[in-house]
Amino acid sequence: MTRVGRALISVHDKSGVVEFARGLAGLGAEIVSTGGTARLLRDSGVAVVDVAEVTGFPEMLDGRVKTLHPKVHGGLLARRELPEHMAALARHGIRPIDLVAVTLYPFEQTVAKAGVTLEEAIENIDIGGPSMIRGAAKNHAHVAVVTDPGQYGPVLDELRRSNGALSDETRFRLAFEAFRRTAQYDAAIAAYLRDPGAVGRPAAAASGFPDRLSIDGVRVQALRYGENPHQAAAFYRPSAGAVGLSAAAQLHGPELSYNNLLDWSAALGLLLEFDDPAAVVIKHTNPCGVALGQSAGEAVRRAKACDPVSIYGGIVGLNRTVDLEVVKELSGILLEILFAPAYEADALEEIRRTKKKCRVFQLPCARRDYPARVQEVRSVWGGVLLQEADLTDLDPGALKVVSRRAPTESEMTALRFAWRVAKHAKSNAIVLATAEQVVGVGAGQMNRVDSARLAVMRARELGLETKGSVCASDAFFPFRDGLDVVAKAGATAVIHPGGSLRDAEVVAAADEHGLAMVVCGIRHFKH
Repeated sequence: MTRVGRALISVHDKSGVVEFARGLAGLGAEIVSTGGTARLLRDSGVAVVDVAEVTGFPEMLDGRVKTLHPKVHGGLLARRELPEHMAALARHGIRPIDLVAVTLYPFEQTVAKAGVTLEEAIENIDIGGPSMIRGAAKNHAHVAVVTDPGQYGPVLDELRRSNGALSDETRFRLAFEAFRRTAQYDAAIAAYLRDPGAVGRPAAAASGFPDRLSIDGVRVQALRYGENPHQAAAFYRPSAGAVGLSAAAQLHGPELSYNNLLDWSAALGLLLEFDDPAAVVIKHTNPCGVALGQSAGEAVRRAKACDPVSIYGGIVGLNRTVDLEVVKELSGILLEILFAPAYEADALEEIRRTKKKCRVFQLPCARRDYPARVQEVRSVWGGVLLQEADLTDLDPGALKVVSRRAPTESEMTALRFAWRVAKHAKSNAIVLATAEQVVGVGAGQMNRVDSARLAVMRARELGLETKGSVCASDAFFPFRDGLDVVAKAGATAVIHPGGSLRDAEVVAAADEHGLAMVVCGIRHFKH
């Protein structure tokens, strides 16, 4: 056990620090502090010794240099069991420091703000704080290091139970958390500086992929299990701050599961494709219902009609406020998740009354609310894959009509809609749609013709009209067989990337059927 007789407190996040300092002082600890922390503690009636009084040197360079001094770091790093270390302290008039409480400059929060400049980001890189944290953590055999306001209460509780002392186990655990925090902090700085999109950053990092990859996150919750009950799992948010699913506010329902999060992420990604009022239904990460409407209620009604069977137990997302019309359309349907940017009060009350097990979330659902560039991380046996997220939209100038007949304006609108949906279906993907509604989806098949057959079959089973629909394929047609299937079902126009050795054969088939065919040159495999 090490008794805390002297504590150095220097925090940017002031939450709870006054109560913490009072608790330490009440146990007989001398409080040393810096700058704004010292002023706050003193104004709150806590006796404080300024760090400048300890070092004999004033704070300087606009506060950049405060604690970087031997009388601070000597007090942190001296090994109390070594007589020569203690003699050195005595010789230079340095008193040991038994506890350090530091919260760092808010670098992660600063760079997460829109429009932040490089200069502003650099000024929020803490130097003295990490130095003290690492010094105290290295010497955790004698020094306790506190790096988060959430640790104040448990630390004070143990000090009070143990006559002002902390156990070896507690100091070790705090040291682990301290090194984790500084590693997280440095990783955030490195990630920011390698991003070529920020003003003033070096173009040398243009690939955006580092030689060494550090992944750090904060656990949001332990999940009941993973994909299956025998698999353990947990959900983490980025260390730089909550975004997307981790930033959503849960308004109703039980905790999330692993599969819920996978499906919800797929649903959000698809919903962000649309600016008009839209509703999406996801089942096992594949779209089974997608539609546009003049209102949220109309969009939901059409999305539900795409596949009224698969919507049960599915994920439903809207990019408009949920009102009573939406709730009425979803009446009697078991949902795992419902999410939207906002809810009318009476609609939310009705959901809470009638859908006890539905998880209801509020979060931004427009593309403008998310970063323009996103990287995705996936694990494989023996490694990790990192790639840019597929956020590419159709470039109208790059579209090329290769058939004798050009698509009509209404067909072109429908092709754009179907193409956006196909982008989010597992490859091989075939989507049949009108300009406002998905008609049939074939996804995840081992060959494209089976996906085409599945899309047609599902539409007919559900009583949806395939005649007059359009078709989107996430990759080129390697043979004409898949095209023949959708043409015979009544599709009138097709969009696909092109690029097959048999493109001429496929175009000839389109002309034979009287289809309009557009190639976009962009493949959208989703594995």
